[in-house]
Amino acid sequence: MIQEFKSKGKKYLIGLVWIFLLLWPLLGINADGTLTFAKAFSVWLYILCASIIVIIFYIIHKKGLTLKLIKPLSSARNKIYGYTISMPKPLLFSIIGVIAFLFPFFTERYAQDVAINVLIYICLGLGLNIVVGMAGLLDLGYIAFYGVGAYAYALLNTFYGISFWISLPIAAVFAGIAGCIVGYPTLRMRGDYLAIVTLGFGEIIRIIFNNWMQLTNGPNGILGIKPPSVLVPNFTNGFSLEYLYLKKLHYLYYVALILVIFTIIVVARLSASRIGRAWEAIREDETAAEMMGVNTFSLKLLAYAAGAILGGIAGAFFAARMRFVSPESFTFIESAMVLSMVVLGGMGSIPGIILGVIALIALPEVFREFELYRMLAFGASMTLMMLFRPKGIIPSKRMGVRSEEKEE
Repeated sequence: MIQEFKSKGKKYLIGLVWIFLLLWPLLGINADGTLTFAKAFSVWLYILCASIIVIIFYIIHKKGLTLKLIKPLSSARNKIYGYTISMPKPLLFSIIGVIAFLFPFFTERYAQDVAINVLIYICLGLGLNIVVGMAGLLDLGYIAFYGVGAYAYALLNTFYGISFWISLPIAAVFAGIAGCIVGYPTLRMRGDYLAIVTLGFGEIIRIIFNNWMQLTNGPNGILGIKPPSVLVPNFTNGFSLEYLYLKKLHYLYYVALILVIFTIIVVARLSASRIGRAWEAIREDETAAEMMGVNTFSLKLLAYAAGAILGGIAGAFFAARMRFVSPESFTFIESAMVLSMVVLGGMGSIPGIILGVIALIALPEVFREFELYRMLAFGASMTLMMLFRPKGIIPSKRMGVRSEEKEE
């Protein structure tokens, strides 16, 4: 035990020294050429304190003491969960729907803007959940389909004047075709190889957006995209219909809410269908699923297409909301963020992914005053989550347990 503690303590000290050596060039070398140590040392102290807290929690968890510490919280959570489960689903959905509908009436512009971001990422998270959570295919280039949907609406609207609602299914179809193009060469790959190839395809699509000047205007992006519009009656000079552009945030919030409700219904129906069961069989053991007669090739391609379609819908709304698109909005870090939301919330779980999106999008806004340390807190929280609840906030009920996990 003492020997193990010495070995790990030595590695821990080496890691702390290495972190300081990385921090100092970033924070200690000023623009005028002077050298300082105070700022780098203060940030390093924060990291030291955070790491010590994580180690303490880890030791307590290994000793089995966390059960005594979190037992009151677990009992309270179980009671709330029990009340929620026992409540009739129509009543529960009605309460959530009323709260979501009344949200803009009791909030300001800033809260509505954050809520729209949350709704966009819920669409993205649920779309990626089809690929990663249901079918078990690790996709690191998912944000490319988001970009395809955004650019499809931007081009259709600016070049041909097609409205948002007509462009929305067209953008979804383009994103689905892109999903099939990306998915087809990767269907024979698994694990790390699949992740690397999808990452490569995602970067290829982003670079095409960045370099195709004649079509996408390259890094300058596309301006002048119109927001969603609806036909409203006008009685000024008799009866006529005119377009009302939904430019205000609370109007855009309701459009995003409609898209989220549509996405939740689609994912829930797919999960309960035979296709969803087949995806889960592929996720648990692809070889066994193929031996039982599941057409793994076509179903995996369908998973890529279905996830891409939902990503394309979110991308079209993103372009309509921002009224501008550029390749900088579709980088790898966005794919990593969406994947983190799916893993943190619970793969295959719709309520879990919604909570994961709220945790990673809405909560950082609460701590905006600590902007310099938000990513540090984000990394620490993800580490703690994976240590104490690796299956996510609300894991899927139909998530299988492998033999090696049982042995642990």
